[in-house]
Amino acid sequence: MAFLFSRSSRQKSPQELVRALRDSLKKLDHGLDKKTLDEITRYIGQIKVFLHGDGNTDPSPDSIAMVAQEAYSSDLLYYIIASQAVIDFELRKSSMSLFNGLLQRQIGTRFPTVQYLSTKEPILVLLVKSYENAEVVQNCGQTLRECVKHEQLAKIILFSDLIWLFFGYVQLPAFETASDAFSTLRDLLTRHKSLALEFFTENTEKFFQQYNNLLQSSNYVTKRQSIKLLAEILLDRTNFVIMTAYIDSPDHLKLIMNMLRDKSKNIQYESFHVFKVFVANPNKSKPVLDILLKNKEKLLVFLPEFHSDRTNDDQFNDEKQFLIRQIADLKPAQ
Repeated sequence: MAFLFSRSSRQKSPQELVRALRDSLKKLDHGLDKKTLDEITRYIGQIKVFLHGDGNTDPSPDSIAMVAQEAYSSDLLYYIIASQAVIDFELRKSSMSLFNGLLQRQIGTRFPTVQYLSTKEPILVLLVKSYENAEVVQNCGQTLRECVKHEQLAKIILFSDLIWLFFGYVQLPAFETASDAFSTLRDLLTRHKSLALEFFTENTEKFFQQYNNLLQSSNYVTKRQSIKLLAEILLDRTNFVIMTAYIDSPDHLKLIMNMLRDKSKNIQYESFHVFKVFVANPNKSKPVLDILLKNKEKLLVFLPEFHSDRTNDDQFNDEKQFLIRQIADLKPAQ
């Protein structure tokens, strides 16, 4: 009767399930078929039991370790991301949940999957380039931001050509895609302050050039988000060096002064918070001082009426009065 208990009826081990899932995902390169998709769904469900338990019993640490180690050695995480463009929404959500579960795996202070991903740049490349496919942005963008929470992964993106792709992605016509890309860009530029400063310092000229393009974008959302983020970056004490470099430029001042007259009151308001950094700087460069002096009388007429309806915003009004006094007291350099 032994023949009744075939090998196929035996429950697969964690390692076997991971390899089977990887093999099924690889089959998608040759086209979709229901059998393969059903296999993928089944394998993901079974692997999740090893990772999270079945509701009645907790997962075994040994089983979790076996799933993770096999996922690393079989390149499963790469194939999960690579398959996102061809599977349906529910399967995307399920497979990315598996990816994220492994990403959050922690042993003491170590994150083994983060360490693994730091040696597998192609996976990060796929995640970043997911912005080129609107169908996968929702899941991949969220996962990318989970990766960026870890400094060693953020560093890989910041100090490679991947970072410059975001300056195109945030201007894509699809609102959800552009907004998601901007959320990730913001995290990259603000979450790890010392790392971001290192990036700004090494890429000052190129960064300003790319960022000024965003400030002149025809996309309203991109333009508003960009000027708001610029103010946040410049006003962060960590970024004193980059702030000084930015406000030393007369071209940057001209751009921000033009944005004070933008047709959008929201963009005008956010631009004010950058403009005040130029005016409040006690060590203005001569070209910047010359522009402010040239426009002194116009500014003293313009600023008192600037957003005069914000009567309940005490901080804004105090800052505006301070700028008016600073501009009124401007004198040519001796």
